[in-house]
Amino acid sequence: MYIRYCYLVIFALFLAACGNNEIETNMSENVADFEFTTQDNEKLGLDELKGEWWIADFIFTNCVTVCLPMTSNMSQLQDLLQEEGMDVQLISFTVDPENDTPEVLKKYADSNGAELENWNFLTGFNYETIKDLSEGSFRSELHENPGSDQLTHGIRFFLVTPEGEVIKNYYGMDMKEVETIIDDLKKVL
Repeated sequence: MYIRYCYLVIFALFLAACGNNEIETNMSENVADFEFTTQDNEKLGLDELKGEWWIADFIFTNCVTVCLPMTSNMSQLQDLLQEEGMDVQLISFTVDPENDTPEVLKKYADSNGAELENWNFLTGFNYETIKDLSEGSFRSELHENPGSDQLTHGIRFFLVTPEGEVIKNYYGMDMKEVETIIDDLKKVL
């Protein structure tokens, strides 16, 4: 009897060591349907992203605080995804569509080392539309600051499933979180 128990314990430990393909989630929100304009003046929407894992964030090009470190971390994430051979889309939504035209976003992407094969910067909507998407689908705050050209927005990266469900957010200012994203993607891909 004791030997059978030992075998069961060893077998259970073996299975636990093998890991699983599930990650610890902290969200469950469906992304509202959208179709916006990329930095290359092409249309990209939720329908085109269906079937793909993707990471989203919210930035704007004349941001003087959090956007540069977030974009730098997204660039690092892109490099790590390439090193790991992971096919994941990166989507940066501007929260300042009035100023962030496709041309402005293209320059911003270029100046931040974005490889545009799998990283798109989206515009082509009004402020209320992006506010609804940010707060509704991603539970990420967004508001204007009267008398300033700066906007207050969330600083999270979001993991979205191939079905269009936001299942996890990560602190976009921390490079360690980028490594957590890679670890999580290894489990689900």
